[in-house]
Amino acid sequence: MSAPLLVQTLLAIGAGLLLNLTPCVLPAVPLKVRAVLREAGERQAMRVTSAALFAAGSVAFFGSLGLATSLLQWRWGVLFQSRPLLIAMSALLTALAILSFFGRSLPLPNALVTLRGRRLLEPFVSGLVSALLSTPCTGPLLGGVLVFALAQPLANILVIFVAIGLGLAAPYVVLILRPSLLKRMPRAGAWTAVVQQSFGWLLLAAALFYAQSVLPAAWGTPIWIALLIAILGWAAVTFQRATERSARTAAISVGVIAVVLGYFGSGLGQSSETAIAWQRLRATDVEALPTLGRPVLMEFTAQWCINCKVLEKTVYADRDVVAALKHTGTVPLQVDLTRPAPILEHLLASHGGVGLPFAVVLDDKGREVQALSGLFTSTSLVQALNKTLTQENGS
Repeated sequence: MSAPLLVQTLLAIGAGLLLNLTPCVLPAVPLKVRAVLREAGERQAMRVTSAALFAAGSVAFFGSLGLATSLLQWRWGVLFQSRPLLIAMSALLTALAILSFFGRSLPLPNALVTLRGRRLLEPFVSGLVSALLSTPCTGPLLGGVLVFALAQPLANILVIFVAIGLGLAAPYVVLILRPSLLKRMPRAGAWTAVVQQSFGWLLLAAALFYAQSVLPAAWGTPIWIALLIAILGWAAVTFQRATERSARTAAISVGVIAVVLGYFGSGLGQSSETAIAWQRLRATDVEALPTLGRPVLMEFTAQWCINCKVLEKTVYADRDVVAALKHTGTVPLQVDLTRPAPILEHLLASHGGVGLPFAVVLDDKGREVQALSGLFTSTSLVQALNKTLTQENGS
């Protein structure tokens, strides 16, 4: 293995590890926790098998993605532009949510059940789904790695993509193999059933998140309101029926978290000082960017991009960012990549973007001032916006 490939492989493993900290992987937490706790009391041989299968699921997905990227010339993020995939993902997550509510496992044919197929299939599927859910957040973390990989032979591409899968699976493989690391966790009790059911709500929320990309826009708000009401109703009933203090505490915690997320997600706290009047950039408008005569902030986003939604509710809602936009006279443009759009995707690539979220600040002549990839801060965005004034005065 050449030195550059070795360096990029190590970076890919590190990025895979970091993926576990991104919002995209949050819906996969129930699957991973179940995979870990399920094997905590098992024999060493079964734990090793489960750990290997969990890693195999993650590696199988990223390996297949690497193969498709090389042979089919797929662009990063093209997976979640597919309506069939979004529908299938929503259906799968809904099914897993229902199973979580009732504490059930994946349904399998009797022949597989008698062969302990469920015990073997669950960790593999958990690793596979966890890898799939991480995809929208992978591009920004792997910018340089992906640029390097796409110029390499097929074998090198597969090595790098497999490394991503191994990095993503590594923390959970360690926990499955060493359940003693979980000794500090509270003992199981009535609260664990409440937590398991709350994981079901998390999976259902993830299903709705991906479904909204294929549903009419008018359905979005009513669906999220209905989900919030359902969670609060469940929390109230669970609290009333619970006999143990730990279970009641868990129910209250879930209810409070739901209310907080609902409040910030709804945008009720926004005012004119924290709201950006975004304009949609269409493919036919791209050539006119240099002729606007004003600085431009382009946000590349998509309905299925969880990190994009995080930025929109935090960084883009920051008073300093909104004030900087007004002070510099910057035009805020949104580039929607929810559906395939070759011209807009080429615009993303022309500024060095390989995934979402991604933002670019242009000066009044359409020249790039700064590109911002992944989860960036409001301070970095304000600094980029202020550079447009410096560049304007210097030109």
